[in-house]
Amino acid sequence: MRLRSSRAWRAGLLLAALLLALAHASGVMPLPAIAQLDLAIDDLRLRATMPRSRDERIVIVDVDERSLAEVGRWPWRRDRLAAMVDELFVRQKIGTLGFDMVFAEPDPSGGLDLIAPLAARDAALAARLEAWRADLDTDARLARSLAGRPVVLGYYLTQDREARRVGELPAPVFDAALPGAREGGYTLWSGYAANLASLAQAAQTAGFFNFLPDGDGLVRSVPLVAEVDGRHHDTLALAMMRVHAGHPELVPVRPEGARAGVAGLAALELRQGAVRTRIRVDERVAARVPFRGPGWPAGGSFEYVSAADVLAGRLAAGQLAGKLVIVGSTAPGLYDLRATPVSDVYPGVEVHANLLAGLLDGRIPVRPDWARGFEATQLVAVTLLLGMALPRLRAAGAMLASAALALALVVANAGFYLARHEVLPLASALLLVVMTFIVTTSWGYLVETGRRRSLARLFGTYVPPELVERMARDPKPYDMRAENRELTILFCDMRNFTRVSESLPPEELRALVNRFFSTMTDAIRAHRGTLDKYIGDAIMAFWGAPLADAEHAANAVRAALAMCERLVPLNAELQARGLPSIGLGLGLNTGLVCVGDMGSNIRRSYTVMGDAVNLASRIEALTRHYGVDLLVGAATREAAGDGFAWVEVDRVRVKGKQQVVTLFTPAPGAIARSEGFAEEMRIWRLALDSYRLQHWDAAQARVAELLSRFGTSPYRGLHTQLAERIDFHRSTPPPPGWDGAHTFDSK
Repeated sequence: MRLRSSRAWRAGLLLAALLLALAHASGVMPLPAIAQLDLAIDDLRLRATMPRSRDERIVIVDVDERSLAEVGRWPWRRDRLAAMVDELFVRQKIGTLGFDMVFAEPDPSGGLDLIAPLAARDAALAARLEAWRADLDTDARLARSLAGRPVVLGYYLTQDREARRVGELPAPVFDAALPGAREGGYTLWSGYAANLASLAQAAQTAGFFNFLPDGDGLVRSVPLVAEVDGRHHDTLALAMMRVHAGHPELVPVRPEGARAGVAGLAALELRQGAVRTRIRVDERVAARVPFRGPGWPAGGSFEYVSAADVLAGRLAAGQLAGKLVIVGSTAPGLYDLRATPVSDVYPGVEVHANLLAGLLDGRIPVRPDWARGFEATQLVAVTLLLGMALPRLRAAGAMLASAALALALVVANAGFYLARHEVLPLASALLLVVMTFIVTTSWGYLVETGRRRSLARLFGTYVPPELVERMARDPKPYDMRAENRELTILFCDMRNFTRVSESLPPEELRALVNRFFSTMTDAIRAHRGTLDKYIGDAIMAFWGAPLADAEHAANAVRAALAMCERLVPLNAELQARGLPSIGLGLGLNTGLVCVGDMGSNIRRSYTVMGDAVNLASRIEALTRHYGVDLLVGAATREAAGDGFAWVEVDRVRVKGKQQVVTLFTPAPGAIARSEGFAEEMRIWRLALDSYRLQHWDAAQARVAELLSRFGTSPYRGLHTQLAERIDFHRSTPPPPGWDGAHTFDSK
């Protein structure tokens, strides 16, 4: 019953999430958060796919700060602009010129408005004014420069209560009577600021330079065609493209099968003879700007030329031949800087350049009219796929499946964008993947949490706390059943404990033992060791279980060296209190052991058993004999590698074993780096080799050299012990077949 209830609860949540997502996708209940996330995804995809290369066809003539400093503050005299137009067409031989600016008011700099009233009262002045008019009328001078040339002026549209209208609009590209033009979804505008009639009539056409900022203030789209009083006009970039292409006819195209009176266009089509060029548009008859790069001259998307250089004739003749040139400004004071998805401060003139480049390439991203249906289908498919698959998978598999589906959605979305230039919604589907994963795995998580708690209660009484914590995070690898595994085992014995215990009352002795155990255990855990047990004043630990550790031997050696180092401050404290210092005996061995849950039905523990464990204990006991704090077996030395300064101690047979074991001790870093250590080890190895070959004289000579040259060596006890053995074997020769090993008859 509980299982069915949980499944019903899970299915209900999934259905609710799907219905909410469908309400957003259909437009019944748009969710601003999802819409904003879609915009963020669009921006990320745009930045990731920008070509970041220069379009050599388009040049921006920039009225930049240098131009203002050199020529003068804006607006400039129209005769200067006329001179710039002449320079661009006559000497530079450009193909098409566009102005990202408007000339809505007469130029007062010529002085005609001041002289004309005076000339009306003075006949002589009036006669002279007629002779001066050609020089003083700078607007007429600019109109003459524009006439007969492929020039597109700029203007802007407004939407306010006053519906103010200044200047003369260009001829419309089509009107409402054209099939498909009525109720096409165009942005509607009530006013405008256009160019002086003389300039508008001289230029071939004009295009508006309005943008369509989204709710977050970023400019992502530009309306290609807008409507004023039922007449339709095109944007600056589209007007420049049409002029450059020879004035093809612009025709609105309705979606296939659309009913009469249904609003919305599918595309705009340029028709020139038999040539048809289709430009897809969104529901606002707008186009997303296909930004090429981060903008500005340093962005490298387009060539920037300072207007001052054009006016001064500093460009080489024909440098801009055949180019499409847009005159605009990046000077902050002229207020044509925009916030875009690729930069918070972006030149408005470069927005038009990007759109023009996209129109020329046929590379205009668009949200297709079937995007809503696609989004709804995508949402249903995601819910069905994950809703059926995830309950059958474990947590890791469910996460991988969800991630794989999310990745597939992202790849498919990017594929539509790159191959077809279609901007499809993605945020709702990704959020639904996350929601479906959370809902379908929540029940399993709750059940799994219960299992973990049960596991902790079951094993917490006899498993070390650190193991319980790891098991609780992922209980599957830890079934506690005994298994054979190669581990490294450590035995640690406190030396001089009896003398210290006789000097301390019970409470202080207990505190000392606890301090010793805590200090040594911290060193073990710091190097990934597992504490097995405390045995009187001894410690047993191992490496390589329960968590596998490829460097278990090396970590064990590092822990043993750290334990020796941590004993120093503890002894300093004892000596300050007038108490005897304590010592350590550490034995390490590596081998195949049985590790797991062992014990009786009364008490159990996670521990290790095997011959390698017994040998580790025997090796620890030999530290007293050799006068060193740490001994390791040959298996540990081999597994730990050459990252330590190894000192060979002896070959031995421990009690109860016939196999010879070679013992080593790692030299602490300070000793290994000391002067003479390498030479001492060289002579020591020669002494051992001579001893095992029964070359008593050579061995004795080597030992004598060690004792004389390295009298303060920490390994002097080994040297002395070898000298005594040489003397013994001189009087009592070893038996035939002797292998150089020393046999111990006691533990």
